[in-house]
Amino acid sequence: MVQTEFRIETQGPGLVEFTDQVRDWLAQDPHDGLLTLFVRHTSCSLLIQENADPQVQTDLAAFFERLVPPSDHPSMTYLRHTYEGPDDMPAHIKASMMPVSLSIPVCAGGLALGTWQGIYLFEHRRAPHLRRVAAHLGCPLI
Repeated sequence: MVQTEFRIETQGPGLVEFTDQVRDWLAQDPHDGLLTLFVRHTSCSLLIQENADPQVQTDLAAFFERLVPPSDHPSMTYLRHTYEGPDDMPAHIKASMMPVSLSIPVCAGGLALGTWQGIYLFEHRRAPHLRRVAAHLGCPLI
């Protein structure tokens, strides 16, 4: 139970929380250690973010859409990688600005997250995708 892969279905741009999937996996065999999550794609990111108010996720998505608009926006005419659609290169830019891996302490099989923190995949593409996140729990030697 030291490694697994989470499969996360997205419905287009925005944040998809998968904290409960991670908790369920860790609960199968409780240990202390350091959890590493790594998204295996170049057009999405991982974030630890507030999970109490859904407007936080909406506002984050809106901010990054304004920060890096699609390649067909007049301000983005300098982009050359456009053959996969106007959202592709902006998705790569956004993913380069945010984490693609996270490290989270685990105590007795529980995530050492703050009260309002959740684990999110941040989808940057417009179309739905099936995203894969590799997970590894490094346990101390006893």
